[in-house]
Amino acid sequence: MPRALIMKRTIVPLPERARYMDRLRARKAFFAAAGCRFWVFEEAALNGAFIEFTEAGSRETLQAALAAAPDKVLDANRIYQEVPLP
Repeated sequence: MPRALIMKRTIVPLPERARYMDRLRARKAFFAAAGCRFWVFEEAALNGAFIEFTEAGSRETLQAALAAAPDKVLDANRIYQEVPLP
């Protein structure tokens, strides 16, 4: 079964950065417990421009984690599936 992934872009003002980082740590712990992997990247040329990736081994695992997540993802139905390459 192909892996599944969602992405979320966020702009965080400098005064809110510490609070955002706390929320990211909580999200990472939640998704790890739900069988998912969670990564965050910040744009090198624009401090505060983040993109979050949440990935699971299957669409079903990812959908279940998103449904139970304390912070809802606005576009949780936009799930990308891995494309196997020959």
